Amino acid sequence: MGHGTPDTMNWAALLQNLLLLVFLRQITCGSVQFLVPEEREPGTLVGSFSKHFPPPYQLLTQEYLWMDKNTGNFYTTEQKMDREALCPEETKAEECIILHNAVVGPSGDLIQFPVIIEDINDNAPHFENSEIYLRVSEDVAVGTSFLLDDQAQDSDAGHNGKLQYHLEESEEVFGLKVEETFIMLIVKTALDREARDQYEMLLVATDCGRNPLSATATLMVTVTDVNDNCPSFSSDSLRNVTIPGDSPKNMLVAQVRATDPDSGLNAAIIYSLSPKVSERAKKLFSLDSLTGYIRLKQDLQSDNSEELVLKVLASGHHCPPADTQVTVSVLPKANQELTIKIRFIAEHQNQTMVLPENQPPTALAVLELGGDSSSSLSIEGEVPFTLTLQHGKYLLSTSKPLDYELKREHHISVVAHKGSAEGSVIVSSRSVIRVLVADVNDNAPHFSQSHYQLEVEENNKPGLSLLQVSASDSDSGHNGRVTYSLDKHTSAIFTIDPETGQLCVSASLDREQQDVHKLAVFVRDSGFPPLESVAIVSIHVLDQNDNAPVFLTPHFMFFILENVPPFTLVGQVGFVDPDEGKNGNIELNVVHSSGPFVVDNTQGTLHTTTNLDREKEDCYELYLLARDHGHPLALSSTARVTIFVEDINDNQPKVILPSSNSSCLTVSPATVAGTIVTKIYAIDEDSGLNSEITYTVVAPEPAQHSSPFQVNVRSGHITTGQPLGRKDLGMHHLFVVVRDEGKPTPLYSTVWVNLLVNESMEPCHLDKVPTWKGTRDLVQTPTKTSICEIEYPRSAQLTMLVGVGMILASTCLFVVTAVLYMKQRRRNQNKRGHTEENTIPLRLRDKYYSDV
Repeated sequence: MGHGTPDTMNWAALLQNLLLLVFLRQITCGSVQFLVPEEREPGTLVGSFSKHFPPPYQLLTQEYLWMDKNTGNFYTTEQKMDREALCPEETKAEECIILHNAVVGPSGDLIQFPVIIEDINDNAPHFENSEIYLRVSEDVAVGTSFLLDDQAQDSDAGHNGKLQYHLEESEEVFGLKVEETFIMLIVKTALDREARDQYEMLLVATDCGRNPLSATATLMVTVTDVNDNCPSFSSDSLRNVTIPGDSPKNMLVAQVRATDPDSGLNAAIIYSLSPKVSERAKKLFSLDSLTGYIRLKQDLQSDNSEELVLKVLASGHHCPPADTQVTVSVLPKANQELTIKIRFIAEHQNQTMVLPENQPPTALAVLELGGDSSSSLSIEGEVPFTLTLQHGKYLLSTSKPLDYELKREHHISVVAHKGSAEGSVIVSSRSVIRVLVADVNDNAPHFSQSHYQLEVEENNKPGLSLLQVSASDSDSGHNGRVTYSLDKHTSAIFTIDPETGQLCVSASLDREQQDVHKLAVFVRDSGFPPLESVAIVSIHVLDQNDNAPVFLTPHFMFFILENVPPFTLVGQVGFVDPDEGKNGNIELNVVHSSGPFVVDNTQGTLHTTTNLDREKEDCYELYLLARDHGHPLALSSTARVTIFVEDINDNQPKVILPSSNSSCLTVSPATVAGTIVTKIYAIDEDSGLNSEITYTVVAPEPAQHSSPFQVNVRSGHITTGQPLGRKDLGMHHLFVVVRDEGKPTPLYSTVWVNLLVNESMEPCHLDKVPTWKGTRDLVQTPTKTSICEIEYPRSAQLTMLVGVGMILASTCLFVVTAVLYMKQRRRNQNKRGHTEENTIPLRLRDKYYSDV
């Protein structure tokens, strides 16, 4: 006991150090990570493994990074890392992490490490709408805020994606207030629509990056009207009007006009006569409530003069009425007609003159009044003509250019007035001059609508009539005669009748090639110089189900690992249908297959329905049917799909020979060295490296060096490693581990090979199966243990607790070992000349052994 205890204590201390080393290695391996800004140029150094692991190095995925196998340095590739493309679903607060796998160290250990892609300010903010419209009432209180729904977006993260807003060209009328994710427009001064009804500003969004980027949107604020003004008459609205006593019915006497600065219904004015107007005035005059025209209600036949006062009211919505006054003086009928002599200046015939339109004010005739010098001439009514007294004669002229389209003929009623001896009786005379307006080409043709829209189904018959455009010209004769034409860049399949404006298409339309055709149709008159206008015709081509769904390839091939859980993604099937709507709405179905797969119509993906077992079936072949929902006939197509089931190491080797752990073979002591004594035969249902089998004899030191037999690692042949002698007589038990080379963890079985070296070649028998008293963990030898196993990140606290638990377990194991050592020593002292075999059962939890 005195000699055994120190050795056992040294063994326990060594185990504690080994556990601590493994714990530290796990911490080191789990903390390896690298940061790299996005959009780096090819060849940029990202990091190095040289400080963490020994060479050589190999990076398994080289899509964005490549590694120098000798130095462990890895660099960016030609394919730049775009954070916004690689992590489109990540929020701005989360990191964009790409996991990479690498093989490091002489023993080829597989590690996984994260590369964190840092954001740079490579995306400018942008507004979804370049123009933002807002309507604000003019009576809104100062300080009122309005929410702006149109906010800018920035794909960057952190400060690069944080936005600030300000207004430009606001003239201090409006301001901005930003609260978290809300943008409020603040009214800073009182608004007055009558002074200004629209404001145009720039809303600027700027990010907070080191080199800030910005975007702008035009903010249009329209000030809406409220009824804050009432109708009013101008200070010179009071009028005195004189009419002769023989004036006819419906003659225009005067017009009153009030104004209201408001707009729309708020500016509507209703005219009415005051209730205080005399009954005589009400009987003689009428007032148009909308225009303010005052007319005679009947013919006058008055031999006496009289004066009538008309008080007119102008009323608005929710406003007190404004008033004005019109005094009408009625003069007695003339007893003696005055003569009016006319000498024409302009071209005339039968007192009718012809004047071209759009001429500046022009002299037309000279009028002379015969009779008393107290008589005068005036023009009756409102017409675009004037009389000017010059040296006792009157010059008749146009007061403004005449418009043929507005009025083609004018009648100038010239009235002569003469006062009586008392100054109250007037004798009047009237002469009418006719003026015809000649047309000039001053009006361009005008379409009945500026934009025509129509729908046509594709695959139409050639020569189909589409629509007829129509235009008019206010001019007359050749000036108003119009012809139609198409823009010279218009496709030749479209034609238009120049006289009728009928638009036709000479070929079948194909929506898949072009779904909208926009044509510019011109109309031109025949005047000199000619004038023209343009209208746009938009032809929307409606879809027909004339295209069957098409797979991107007639044969899809996918690979999937066995034993994946149900509904695992197998792959995505690409297909297109140029049609639209239901004609292009595709439904996928699996046909001609009983395999465990189902298709997702929304994503076009294949999924498993059950667990796959490569050892049962390693390849599936099925057909997919793509069918649209077209009307009246649905179209379809098929594609072949081959799915290969890839192997994982889920089957341990199965030992065929020897058939039992109790089998025994007699070997002659005369067998020479190198002779094949027997063979271990095992099979593995997996494939590739997962089915590559090695055979290894496992025995505690120093027994593994004293056995005369050895096993070939690959063939399983058991041969004599040296000549057999008398020292080798007796039973030899070889504990053989049959191990595959699967990754990441190999599987194994064990078998006992029992060899009896005896001069007598009689068959040997075992009374009981040998027992194994070595370590239970036979997965891999210590020389093949990974430096750093891949684990998912755990909290440091949990890892520390596990480490402390392992140290406590090793201490307990030390105590148990010491107790067992003392018991074993006492038992050896009590032996009676024969060695009893260890009775520990061969099978230690079936996972360590084959089913032989």
